[in-house]
Amino acid sequence: MNEVADHLDYGLQIVFIGFNPSLRSGEVGHHYANPRNNFWRILHKSGLTPRLYEAAEDEELLKLGYGFTNIVARPTRGVEDITREEYREGREILKSKLEQFRPQIACFVGKGVYTELTRRTKVDWGLQPDSFVEGIHEFVAPSSSGLVRMPMEEIVEIYRRLKEFVSPEGG
Repeated sequence: MNEVADHLDYGLQIVFIGFNPSLRSGEVGHHYANPRNNFWRILHKSGLTPRLYEAAEDEELLKLGYGFTNIVARPTRGVEDITREEYREGREILKSKLEQFRPQIACFVGKGVYTELTRRTKVDWGLQPDSFVEGIHEFVAPSSSGLVRMPMEEIVEIYRRLKEFVSPEGG
């Protein structure tokens, strides 16, 4: 199965960081392509995107100042299929990408993604008080997986806080 290409560039407002691509994303070559994943709906409902985008348009979000990457590049059925070695390698690669591209905000799509990178155990939603990668703001948002039990409106509200942080009025 193919890896899903990162969408990274210099000068991005936000880079969204997931665990790894789903099997569906690996098949079609686009981020958050599983139809049960709520990522694109969350971005739209929170106001981060002006319209509802589809996974096939993921590269278009570079024009909005948003990029995509993962801590592990290999598509799997679930995070339980990621090995300790893949996480170890992924942490080093991800840290290098963030240091190279230096987005304004690294948004971790799920607490587990952030704890895998930082090895921190206590994490709250939202902006983190101490950056793991110096000079980059780090924001932890709920996973967009359809398996998440948190009500959609609560998830959207946390992403709205991210929007307020990047908008000229709020940040």
